[in-house]
Amino acid sequence: MLLLQVQQAARIFAGDPLFQNVNLNIQDNSRIALVGPNGAGKSTLIKMIIGENEPDEGQIVSRKGLTIGYLAQDTGLESEDTIYNEMLKVFAGLIEMEQQIHELENKIASSQDHESTSYHSLLKQYDQLMHDFSAQNGYGYQAEIRSVLHGFNFQEEDFNKKISSLSGGQKTRLALARLLLEKRDLLILDEPTNHLDIETLQWLESYLQSYPGALLLVSHDRYFLDKIVTEVCDISHKRAKTYPGNYTSFVKQKKEDQKQAWKEYEKQQVEIDKLQDFVNKNLVRATTSKRAQSRQKQLDKMDRIQRPEGDEKGPHFSFTPSSKSGSVVLTVSDGYIGHDEQTISGPVNFELRKNKVLAVVGQNGIGKSTLLESVIGQIPFISGSAKFGANVQYGYYDQEQQGLHPQKTVLNEIWDEHPTTPEKDIRSLLGSFLFKGDDVKKIVHNLSGGEKARLLLTKLAMQHDNLLILDEPTNHLDINSKEVLEKALQDFTGTVLFVSHDRYFINQTADEIIEISPSGSTLYLGNYDYYIEKKEEQRLIAEQKAQEAEDEKQPASPNTSSAKSSYTQSKAKEKQQRKLEREVAQLEEKVDNLDQEKTRIENKMSQPDIFNDLTKMQKLQQKLTSVSQELNATEEQWEQSSAELEEFMA
Repeated sequence: MLLLQVQQAARIFAGDPLFQNVNLNIQDNSRIALVGPNGAGKSTLIKMIIGENEPDEGQIVSRKGLTIGYLAQDTGLESEDTIYNEMLKVFAGLIEMEQQIHELENKIASSQDHESTSYHSLLKQYDQLMHDFSAQNGYGYQAEIRSVLHGFNFQEEDFNKKISSLSGGQKTRLALARLLLEKRDLLILDEPTNHLDIETLQWLESYLQSYPGALLLVSHDRYFLDKIVTEVCDISHKRAKTYPGNYTSFVKQKKEDQKQAWKEYEKQQVEIDKLQDFVNKNLVRATTSKRAQSRQKQLDKMDRIQRPEGDEKGPHFSFTPSSKSGSVVLTVSDGYIGHDEQTISGPVNFELRKNKVLAVVGQNGIGKSTLLESVIGQIPFISGSAKFGANVQYGYYDQEQQGLHPQKTVLNEIWDEHPTTPEKDIRSLLGSFLFKGDDVKKIVHNLSGGEKARLLLTKLAMQHDNLLILDEPTNHLDINSKEVLEKALQDFTGTVLFVSHDRYFINQTADEIIEISPSGSTLYLGNYDYYIEKKEEQRLIAEQKAQEAEDEKQPASPNTSSAKSSYTQSKAKEKQQRKLEREVAQLEEKVDNLDQEKTRIENKMSQPDIFNDLTKMQKLQQKLTSVSQELNATEEQWEQSSAELEEFMA
């Protein structure tokens, strides 16, 4: 059923459209992501949908009685009530119905004449109320409140806390919790994943997947969008287009659209040039002027394709180490981390080797940032140590952005540390990070969070370190900037240690993941998807062991025990088969990508301007050797995994 329709909507400022001809259909089961660069008009369109503003052109049509829930970015719940009492207000109608039921029960119990019309009327009224109460989850709403609060990391001992005493992040989580409990027909969430740790994000994803209404989401969390949405509405270049599928599918489809648009544009340009050339050469010739005039008419009537616009300009940069480190870059041995002699996690143990990218994950407050600060010596380990390997030069990205001088200009922030570098080179580098023209004269104190993040990355790129230590580097970055940073880290020939809550970013960049917990650390040799898979395996094993222990306490009949064992084995076999199939598919894709990369390098090496440049040839040969080695190793892994799968299914 159609809930709401955006029809040819436009917003126009001083004759210049922010966007126009925007169409969007929201069904009762829609899961839509609204994406686009900052300033494209996402928030403006949302304000039209919720009725705060009217479109300058077009209209918004909604179903009668449609209820909309909207949570703006970083909106906190303001109340003088306690957490639990505030959530109870959502169910005021049920609570009132419950009171009416009790009142009716008392009247029925006190009635003397069970044959009277009034008595039967009471019974009928009571039956109807009981039916409505049950249908509206009257017996389960308190359990639902507890479930949602627990999902947002509020424990039973927190329920009686005054909301006014909570932090901004906690108030934001409560605002979202209340909105989820209200179960509006259409739920519009702007950056709902802010202030949520990975465990809470996973809970929210699970909850939203089964949400009974429609969802319209704005988020920079691409992993979150991949898990939830089935449509993506892209607002860019003053237009909007809706793509089926999740975010990753949208990215692929948009690239194909852009390729096709360029093909059609270039094909028409060739035709235009050909016609125009004929006209120019033949218009004045008596023998061919009629044909030239005919060609000119063709040109005049042609519906010309506008030059396609690429993605909005984002930063473009790379990290280039000035020297190579030893094989072992960093070793942390029995590291206990914390503050003021109070341990929050330990022992942490890991060895970071050259060219690896290691992501640190764990619950909020577990000490991930503290670990990085202890590694670089800003905060001492409570016990244990960190040791850098031979010839290691590290650069540190601080999520608090303390590495910037608030009173300096953007230009001087860089130039003061590299005084021998010509100003034009500094300006050129800053330009690649989107600091254009007079932007370099801005005072650091006046920069936005995103601008400060880009300035810190500029400083990091200038240092040419072979080890990058990054604390939440994607904070404040839009999606375009995140993708550029991912590409820069993927191409980086050094080593990386980073903390991030951005699961898509972790998935794209990490070779290994170390999870920090109060009892220490656990290393996982894969990306984020691999980490989640292993965590799920561990959970299932723990549940199985707990069930086995419970079964030992309660003797079961032979038939029941056999059935349980058979079911467990069947589920385990299915899971193992899916795992092997997934591994084979991932390895096949990796082999294809590496093979394409190898071909690309070989083609580049055959170009005359490259072939005759010894320095470029040496660099490309090194890259070709590295890619070839990785391709051979991956092919071996694929063959081994394929053989395991065949053997398993035999």
